[in-house]
Amino acid sequence: MKLLLSTSNLMPTGSSVIHRPSNAKTNTEIVSSLRSNFEDHASIPNTNGNGNGTNGASKQHYKSWTRQQKDTLEIPALDLTTTALQEEREAYDITLKLFYLPSATSPSAATREAQTREALDYVLQTLHMPSLDLLIVSFPGIYFDEEEDCPDKLSTRGPASGPPEDLETQIETWKVLEKLYDEGLVKKLGVSEFGHERLQGFLESEKVVVKPAVDQINLRDCCSVPKDLLKLAKQKGVELLVHNDCSNILPRGTVRELLGPGGAGVLAEPTKTGDKRKSLHGEDVKNGNGQTEDLLRGELQPKWVVKYTAVVRDRGVVEDKGYFALAELAE
Repeated sequence: MKLLLSTSNLMPTGSSVIHRPSNAKTNTEIVSSLRSNFEDHASIPNTNGNGNGTNGASKQHYKSWTRQQKDTLEIPALDLTTTALQEEREAYDITLKLFYLPSATSPSAATREAQTREALDYVLQTLHMPSLDLLIVSFPGIYFDEEEDCPDKLSTRGPASGPPEDLETQIETWKVLEKLYDEGLVKKLGVSEFGHERLQGFLESEKVVVKPAVDQINLRDCCSVPKDLLKLAKQKGVELLVHNDCSNILPRGTVRELLGPGGAGVLAEPTKTGDKRKSLHGEDVKNGNGQTEDLLRGELQPKWVVKYTAVVRDRGVVEDKGYFALAELAE
């Protein structure tokens, strides 16, 4: 079973002027936004006997505000009937950043293609747009500052995500992105956290036909862009952009916490050693009101996260911004 988590539009009032990112890496925005969206959909205001005012709120069972679509559970149920974007396609600069999350085994090109198209499709359906301007990909275990003399770098990376993905796997994934480029779904492609050595090897590969237009990197007060990277980027026409995203943006433990009994109430607590094994499709547990309800149980593995923004070109205003995250739940 797939679990699709979404934040909805983070610009509900209509727009926000673009601000420069800070230097510190963080996943606070996606975690707090997911939590808030789940609470908004799950909560039922409690009124007093006269119906005047509220007195706290109770939580609905997750099945009342989520939706099962084939093998995917939408958390919360998606509403793709409307969009916050009111202008024509040409009025917007639409950027999508796709985070491939760590996995126990090296993903095949077919798996990456399925994940990429799935993420792209959700965003385009949400925005009611036929294409996007820039697709940036973030590969697991890659840190721009690995070769930098920055003593605080480890403390700002976020949870460890395992060894860096090898260059050949990344190039095979890039071939998938080139298909989207050829199909006209994406105008420009970009990478994230590539230092000089990795970017040079990537650009020199005969397999890479569409060169990355962007390399998105994270800087902190104690680090600066290396001169060799600046020179390479200038020679090859690669734009260097700054970001503050965690490379491992949504660890497994964070997803379980968001969806567990203390969060959205979708997942049961993990099975403890010696406990009787329960079904993936439900376990009887007690909710906060002492009632029995079924929650999902299984082995959780986050697969990808996508962050998207739609900016009005001539005003620099963000009209739509949000996240989708997909995890798999297996017995």
